[in-house]
Amino acid sequence: MNTPLPHGWLRDGQHLQRSDRFPTFRDAMAFVNAVAELAEQQNHHPDITINYCTVSLRVTTHDAGMLTDKDYTLAEAISLLLKD
Repeated sequence: MNTPLPHGWLRDGQHLQRSDRFPTFRDAMAFVNAVAELAEQQNHHPDITINYCTVSLRVTTHDAGMLTDKDYTLAEAISLLLKD
């Protein structure tokens, strides 16, 4: 799949990933909650790691064993959450 990566994302094998640092833990958690809402709406859920003010996300389509359009769609929607 040669789909362009959404802003801020890197490809790691069969995953899209990104890490973002937030000013406060509360801001990080607000972002995680917003990602959770998107994931529920799209019925496509990322792996999320929270290290205090840093949130790391990994997206793949587990049942396909590869990246699919669903991954790029979710990644793009998450990127839009971070735009001012």
